[in-house]
Amino acid sequence: MSKLAITTFTLLIFSKILLGQEPKTIHIKEAIDPIKIDGLLNEDSWTQAEKGSDYWLNFPTDTSRASSQTELMFTYDDRFIYVGAKLYAPDDATYVTPSLRRDFRGAGNDMFTIAFDTFDDLTNAFQFGINPFGVRREGLVSNGGAQRGNLSLDWENKWYGEATQHEGYWMVEMAIPFKSIRYKEGNLVWNINSYRIDSHTGERSIWNPVPRNFALYSLAHTGKLVWDKAPKKPGANVSVIPYVSGNTVKEGGYLNRDDQQQIPRSTESSFDAGFDAKVALGPALNLDITVNPDFSQVEVDRQVTNLDRFEIFFPERRQFFLENADLFSEFGADGLRPFFSRRIGVSRDENTGVNVQNKINFGARLSGKLNNNWRLGVLNMQAAAINDIDLPQVNYTVTALQRKVFNRSNVGLIFVNKQDLANKSNTSFNQFNRVVGLDYNLASADNSLNGKFFYHRTFEKDDSQNSFAASANLLYSTINWQIEGLAQKVGNGYNPEVGFARRNNYERGALSLRKNFYPNSGAIQRISPGIETEVYTNDTNGTTDSQVSLGLELAMLNTSNIRLSVNRSYIYLFRAFDPTRNNNERLPADTDYEYTNVEAFFSGDTRKPFYLTVFANAGGYYNGNRLGLGGNLNYRVLPYGLVTMNFNYNRIRLPEPYGSADLFLIGPRFDITFTKKLFWTTFIQYNNQIDNLNINSRIQWRFKPVSDVFIAYTDNYFPDDFRNKNRALVIKVTYWLNL
Repeated sequence: MSKLAITTFTLLIFSKILLGQEPKTIHIKEAIDPIKIDGLLNEDSWTQAEKGSDYWLNFPTDTSRASSQTELMFTYDDRFIYVGAKLYAPDDATYVTPSLRRDFRGAGNDMFTIAFDTFDDLTNAFQFGINPFGVRREGLVSNGGAQRGNLSLDWENKWYGEATQHEGYWMVEMAIPFKSIRYKEGNLVWNINSYRIDSHTGERSIWNPVPRNFALYSLAHTGKLVWDKAPKKPGANVSVIPYVSGNTVKEGGYLNRDDQQQIPRSTESSFDAGFDAKVALGPALNLDITVNPDFSQVEVDRQVTNLDRFEIFFPERRQFFLENADLFSEFGADGLRPFFSRRIGVSRDENTGVNVQNKINFGARLSGKLNNNWRLGVLNMQAAAINDIDLPQVNYTVTALQRKVFNRSNVGLIFVNKQDLANKSNTSFNQFNRVVGLDYNLASADNSLNGKFFYHRTFEKDDSQNSFAASANLLYSTINWQIEGLAQKVGNGYNPEVGFARRNNYERGALSLRKNFYPNSGAIQRISPGIETEVYTNDTNGTTDSQVSLGLELAMLNTSNIRLSVNRSYIYLFRAFDPTRNNNERLPADTDYEYTNVEAFFSGDTRKPFYLTVFANAGGYYNGNRLGLGGNLNYRVLPYGLVTMNFNYNRIRLPEPYGSADLFLIGPRFDITFTKKLFWTTFIQYNNQIDNLNINSRIQWRFKPVSDVFIAYTDNYFPDDFRNKNRALVIKVTYWLNL
């Protein structure tokens, strides 16, 4: 680790400022009459419930109370915890929702949200939200909500909620089953917080105040929910989610756009069935089982223009891998993960270098809390053999153990094992690949100081040398300053086959500094100039990559955002590379390039029916230049849906003989919600970099809570003459059954 990095970390530690405030408290009493979830709050239980009020602003400032106030209240019975809220608004207020689809998000929508940290660990929480149209969302907060991005809305579970609109206010009524959340039996106090987004005023307000430099879901700033009687153990909690599906797949056509010989088409139809099961082993530990899982209903990845030398990361969307996902997926750092669940179910054909789907036969996951201080996760998946590419059956096992230390920090241990248990591997497949890792996640009580320190090592049959990854990162954040330092070292033998490592054999140092200014008047809410620098080196070549960026960010009172930066970059090529990724002449290995470019980004006011996001760059690019323009145009048809046009254009000009390219990615998307139970989504993606036109259309009918019918259609063409590559039609039915 360099002297600069050590000095930076030392300054960050000793510059920490301690802040303190007494958290708000609200009491919950047992209901005295039955609660009907109709969004009216007219039961006697609500009349007598204690009211939480005085919501404090988080945006555009955090120094005053919200102009549109909210009243928060709770009650419960033997099955549910009930949440009620009355949200005041001007008499002429109109409300905004992106559509009637569940799991909406964004600062331009009206929303009421409640979060429960049921174990009082200030690290993990369950979040439930609803908008004035009665559209619901649920999510999981991880890592204490320390940074934006620590909220996942991919988690799903059963709960109920309604909202009603009235002159001068709207009301919310929620019923959350005790069986749908995890909590410590006998605990009389839960950490909670509630926030609201108001599209009419643009305000974001929260019950227990959170400084504006932190996300609204920061768990370092929660209040207290005090029970009159501790909630009891919810009893037996077993759910089975069976599915049946049928699909037709048509393959064939031309091998590539230049091949005039058409190969025979093949059409295959199949019927499949399987199930998932959820078994609660106590109030805080859950066993998930999947047999013959099918993920055909998962929305396709959005295509991107790839101008990078390294692999692109796409997020996990498969429901089985999502609950308590942070236990497994948050080890390591971005671009350097020892475990990445999307590696399971995908294998590589070593003959062609193409990724192929690898069917999962069965799997199980045990995850949750052992007590207030310990969390455990164990995952085991068995993938089928693929005889055509000589791939044996592969078993994946992951074990993660996490111990809370100090106020909000934790230490974690992870073990990952990918193995051919039958020991039938050939020379192209490693018999096993293993990772052992130790992580320390630092989070101060007031969230002003966050960090991560880890050491991971991979093990393979050939006993590779230098198979380690080590990293240290610290982030210091206050209202006025944000300072971050990073130091990493990765050996040339580090190879986490079930993880995500963009590269190895490097030392990396990075430092960023940003200052926030808050004007007292005008259209600008925050002005943030900053500087960032990053350097990669190795013992053989010295500096291999570096970048220095000077930037400016403007956050506007109308919720729009502007970012500008000037970047100076240096790149050394270890191997020949085509910067266009478009089959042009490659730049030779062992050459280096230094260039300057400028970048700009604008996101509009998402409360408006029409809004846009635009990003642009211009300047040098390796030994030539590049002009790029991209973004999306959005039109909202309230409340039924959103029509979006995604676009990306890159004009690359390199000197002869390396060629040039005009790369287009155009993708209209139609997201239509006929009702809160019937949704239709269609993507059309034209990408000339990979010579493909893709159509993906999906209908979802939620006929009961967490029970669905899916119809998904996918088609791929060569865009020049619409010769078909392949197409598929899938019909799938799932049903959530509580036993």
